[in-house]
Amino acid sequence: MDAKKSALKILKESFVGTMATIQQNKPHSRYMTFFSDEFTLYTVTSKQTQKVDELEANPHTHILIGYEGKGFGDDYLEIEGTVTISSDETMKEKVWNKLLKPWFSGPEDPNLVILKVSPDAIRLMNKKGEEPKVIEF
Repeated sequence: MDAKKSALKILKESFVGTMATIQQNKPHSRYMTFFSDEFTLYTVTSKQTQKVDELEANPHTHILIGYEGKGFGDDYLEIEGTVTISSDETMKEKVWNKLLKPWFSGPEDPNLVILKVSPDAIRLMNKKGEEPKVIEF
């Protein structure tokens, strides 16, 4: 399978990854749940979180996604991207699911926002010890 197909497969099958932002001029990472549309990622958060404040100050992010913890040779993606914070009602409806109920009353919750990650660079990493592959999109 070529690198682009491998990357799309990882994005289709992997939902949890780490997302880094900048907090007081230092990296700040946390686990997030992602939804993908080709190479664009989406995640849900409250507009009252530190990550929203951090992204408003600096919209750049670094995401790791796909690693399954099986050891050397697991492939995963490193994604450098730019984040747009959106309150788009259509997108809220699209990503809404019952697992979000502990945090939000529903897709119409005024605190719910969508973080859209537009990739600037994607690398397929660790594919059975091979060199990283840059994904063209």
